[in-house]
Amino acid sequence: MADSLQPYRGLFVLDASQGIAGPYCASLLAACGATVVKIEPPAGDWSRGLSTREGTQSVMHVSFNRGKRSVMLDLQEETGRAAMRKLAARADVMLEAFRPGVAKRLGIVPEAGKPDVVFLSISGFGQQGPNAERPATDGVVQAYSGMVSLNIGADGIPHRTGQIMAVDMTTGLSAMIAVQAALAGQAQDRAAGTPPQRRVLDVSLMQSAAALMAFNVAEAGLLGGVPPIANTPSGTYQGSDGRWFMIAMLREPEFHQFCGIIGRPDLAEDPRFAGFAARHEHREALLPAIRAAIATAPAAEWVRRCQAGRMLCDLVNTPLDWLADPHAQAVGAAVPLDQPGLGTLPFPRLPGLGSWSVPAPGLGEHTEEVLREIGL
Repeated sequence: MADSLQPYRGLFVLDASQGIAGPYCASLLAACGATVVKIEPPAGDWSRGLSTREGTQSVMHVSFNRGKRSVMLDLQEETGRAAMRKLAARADVMLEAFRPGVAKRLGIVPEAGKPDVVFLSISGFGQQGPNAERPATDGVVQAYSGMVSLNIGADGIPHRTGQIMAVDMTTGLSAMIAVQAALAGQAQDRAAGTPPQRRVLDVSLMQSAAALMAFNVAEAGLLGGVPPIANTPSGTYQGSDGRWFMIAMLREPEFHQFCGIIGRPDLAEDPRFAGFAARHEHREALLPAIRAAIATAPAAEWVRRCQAGRMLCDLVNTPLDWLADPHAQAVGAAVPLDQPGLGTLPFPRLPGLGSWSVPAPGLGEHTEEVLREIGL
C-alpha cells in the first residue's frame, strides 16, 4: 500500500540546490510523485566528486538525487539565466541553497516562480542575522549548536556525530516537512475558494540542529547549566572478542538487573551508585568496574543474556552487518537500485513510502530534452 503513495504527482519542482540538505528534500518530493528538475552548473553538483565514484557519478550524489532530471546550465551566462527564468515560471516548488544574496544575483527568487510558488531557501544560519553570510557545513553547525558538546566519547573528548550527516539530513527532512505544510496550506486555500498565496520558507542547518536537540536545549536553559547524563551507565561496552554492544537503561531496576547479569550485584548495593544522578557523579569509579566484568565474555554473549532479560541491548553493527541481518532481510529493509555508472546499490526503504527505487541522473542527462519542452 505504501508503494502507491504519490500525492505530488503533477507537481513541478525546480531544484537549484547542491550537496545534501536541499537535494534530499527534492528527492523525497520525487519519491512522492513530483517531477523534479535539478539545475547543475557545468562542473556538476559538488556531491558528484565525493565518496565512491565513477566518472561524474558518486554514491553520495545518487543518495540525494534519485528520481530527478538533470539540466546543466551556466548561470553566469545570460543564456543559462534565460533558461532558468523559463523553468522557474513553471515551478510549483523552488529550492535553492546558496549563501544569502547569491540566489538573488542569479535571479533565483520567489518572484521568478508562479504566483503561488512555494519557495524554499536552505542555508547554514538562515537568511537574516549576523551569521547569515557565513558558510557552514554539518560539522561546523554541530559544533556551533552545542551538539558536539553532548557527544563526549570514552576518551573524554567532544566529537562530531560520526560520519552520518546528521544535521544535513535533518535539515532535508525539516525542509520536506515545511514544503508539505506549505502545500497543505495552499490546498486549504483552494478548498475555501481563496487564491493560494506564495509561500517563502527559510530553513537553516543551525535551526534544524537545534530542533534535533530540543530536549537538551530546553533542559539546559531551564537549569542554567549542563544537566548530568540521565541514564548512566548506558552506553557501549567491549566484549572479550573485541566487538562492542550497546545497552540502554531507562528505569532504576534495570541497573540492578544489569549488575546481576554481569556478575557484579555488589555494584547495585554500593551507596555511591544509588540512582542515576549518583552514578553519573561517581562514574569514574563505576564504569571501569563494569568494563572489567564485561571483558570476560564475548559481546554476543552479553547481548544474549541481556535480551533474555528483556533489556534494551544489541550488538554494534556495521552497515554490512545490518544488511545481512535476518530481520532486515525478512522485512526487505533495503531495496536494490541499479544505478548506471556505479552498479547495484542497496538503499534503505524510505520510511512509510515503500520500495521506491529510481536512479539518479547523469550530469546534464536531460538538458536538451527539458529545454526542448520549454521551447528553447
